Amino acid sequence: MALRLFNTLTRSAEEFVPLDPAGGKAGMYCCGPTVHNFAHIGNFRTFVFADLLRRCLEFKGYQVQHVMNITDVEDKIIAGVRLANRSLAEYTREYEAAFFEDFRTLQCLPPHHLPHATEHIPEIVALIEKLLARSLAYRATDGSIYFSIEKYRHIGCRYGQLVNLNFDQMRAGERVSADEYAKESLADFALWKARTAEDGDVFWPSPWGEGRPGWHIECSAMSMKLLGPSFDLHLGGEDLVFPHHEDEIAQSEGAAVQAPGQRFVKYWLHGAHLLVEGSKMAKSLGNYLTLRDLLNKGYSGREIRFLLLSAHYRESFNFTFDGLNGARAALARLDELLTKLREIAGDASAEPAVRVLEDFTQAMDNDLNVSAAWGAIFEWVREQNRLLAADTLGTAEAAAALAAWRRIDTVFGLGPAPEQAVISPELNALLEERQAARKARDFARADAIRNELKGQGWTIEDTPKGPRLKRL
Repeated sequence: MALRLFNTLTRSAEEFVPLDPAGGKAGMYCCGPTVHNFAHIGNFRTFVFADLLRRCLEFKGYQVQHVMNITDVEDKIIAGVRLANRSLAEYTREYEAAFFEDFRTLQCLPPHHLPHATEHIPEIVALIEKLLARSLAYRATDGSIYFSIEKYRHIGCRYGQLVNLNFDQMRAGERVSADEYAKESLADFALWKARTAEDGDVFWPSPWGEGRPGWHIECSAMSMKLLGPSFDLHLGGEDLVFPHHEDEIAQSEGAAVQAPGQRFVKYWLHGAHLLVEGSKMAKSLGNYLTLRDLLNKGYSGREIRFLLLSAHYRESFNFTFDGLNGARAALARLDELLTKLREIAGDASAEPAVRVLEDFTQAMDNDLNVSAAWGAIFEWVREQNRLLAADTLGTAEAAAALAAWRRIDTVFGLGPAPEQAVISPELNALLEERQAARKARDFARADAIRNELKGQGWTIEDTPKGPRLKRL
């Protein structure tokens, strides 16, 4: 079965067919962080979704070029720079470093390219010059450059490809200079903003005077530089559909740099909103959560990633602490099986077990249907546990099961359980000492060691190959 993805552009699920004539390469752009604060858990739902899609494409054999931009200049950032009385680079560097620390904690693969808006001013200026040359942009009295939606439509282009818009609400000549504006607002948008006193030292020279780029033009210039004027996939949260992504299409296709018959982007994918305990995140409600908030409550990045991967990317997702606790329990169940399989398999290797891998692949091919994929995986867990209970799982079967999970985990990216990664020599020494005490019939010492291990968060589990440590 071929991979099918829901394309916001066509409002339908379509078979993924890359633009690469040989069919082996895929270009993917994901709108990245705006580095003016710590990213919240809703932001990371989008980034984990993008990571999942990239991993799934690579699982299917595609050579992916993954681009994620860093927005390091826009209205909120400039306001933060002014308030903090710091340079733009100092201000954004701190939040960018924090973002990537969180990004790695969630075990997201590093994008191949991380373009910064401030490092692509020449490309942004060149794109604006193309739009001016085609009379699709104009200079306002304050020196700013705006994109004309009316002129764009006049040459036969469609504004409103990703969303249905009511042009009766549009007022000719209305302009919006803010980087973000009302969802239903239909207005010319800023490509270049003339320098104002509030901008301080945040400005660059241009043919139209000192200023800075508008938010929307940044993504167009950077994505087309790195992936070409036409590329396969553009991702983001559903809040970016309008105006950000709609404006990207208008200015990118308005510049007429694509080959005849080609679009700026072939497939647009959008992740749905994340709620927290049933409500939209808001600091005033006390439910605004960063990844660091959750880590400080004792949850791991692996558990958070599991929860974020438990619901379909196009479904609104209610993030709850009960859900996190459920993710912890589900992971423990999976990890327990994998540990037992490793004990039986030893150093043996085998081809992956076919059925679970086929069921997983079929689910993921259906627009990344993670719910069906997890259903197949936990049915497989139940079946393996039945075989273990009946003592009918041999070395070869255990090795095949482990090989299947390793293939699946290249997509889900959960990695090993922490105790599988590191069990300190001190803990192993206590386990061995307990065994020696039991053999010497020193049960008081054996019980004392068990209690000591329990106090450190470990229990002792008997297995066919002897006792082992297991996280509580």
